[in-house]
Amino acid sequence: MRAFVRGVEAINRVVGLFSMYLIFVMIGVLLYSSIVKTVAIPPLWTLEMAQFLMVAYFMLGGGYSLIDDSHVRMDLWYGRWSPRRRAGVDIFTIFFLIVYLGFMLYGGISSTGYAIRYGETSYSSWSPYMAPIKIVMCVGIVLMLLQAIAEFFKDIAAARGENTQ
Repeated sequence: MRAFVRGVEAINRVVGLFSMYLIFVMIGVLLYSSIVKTVAIPPLWTLEMAQFLMVAYFMLGGGYSLIDDSHVRMDLWYGRWSPRRRAGVDIFTIFFLIVYLGFMLYGGISSTGYAIRYGETSYSSWSPYMAPIKIVMCVGIVLMLLQAIAEFFKDIAAARGENTQ
């Protein structure tokens, strides 16, 4: 289990750090659009490309944010609990996250298969192919699912009182 956790965390750290830089690419695309808009008609592709970059940034960074425990959490009592009690509650809640991500992956694979099979394009005037961004979304879901399983293993170890590092 420790090797699985270390391996998944290593992959998610690399992918998460890469995805952090996508925000700068997105800013560049939007800045280009803004500058061009002042002197000419803006290109059709800029807004949708920025949306695709934001989706990649968000989906590929999900596993990394699980590692850093930077997801939103309502902390009324959680912070006052002992580490073992928090781990016990996390075991319960991470199970629902794993189920949810499983359903998302099932739908994502189905949607990606459709996009590849039929050459699905966006309904915008630019009309890019949708398969690449859907593949990126599925990769992000898989990485977050693997990280959720790794967090589940770490929570089991913490609930037993074992060192999770």
